[in-house]
Amino acid sequence: MITTIHDCRIINLPRISVRQGSITTIYGEEHVPFQIKRVYFLYDVPGGENRGGHAHKNLQQLIVSVMGAFDVILDDGRERRRVHLDRGYNGLCIPTMIWREIENFSSGGICLVLASELYDASDYIREYQEFLNIKQTKDSAGRQSLPL
Repeated sequence: MITTIHDCRIINLPRISVRQGSITTIYGEEHVPFQIKRVYFLYDVPGGENRGGHAHKNLQQLIVSVMGAFDVILDDGRERRRVHLDRGYNGLCIPTMIWREIENFSSGGICLVLASELYDASDYIREYQEFLNIKQTKDSAGRQSLPL
């Protein structure tokens, strides 16, 4: 299957709000479409700095702004889309083979990432041109010739 930015979606996570505050819980394979194998945070990102700048061959992610705000730039090699995250109960689900960049961190912004796989350096595509080449190859393989 060829993934596009239209396969990325916002997931509204469960939120319980009471006078003392709110809580959001996330269960793998219930609230996200994958088993959660790794969790990490991005924080203390200096103003003007970007994170991400890569794609994954097999890994899926849910990205949540647990503090502050930031933008996620999604790119499938044909289209780009900017998604603003600023609520702890909204997560951006990103499937495989989508280039992502995270930018415009607010002061004190914290990005929570839930991943479907353990860290594997070979799963990363860190060069944009390589990403485009792989997407083009997959796109060509996915097309069927129509009879004349």
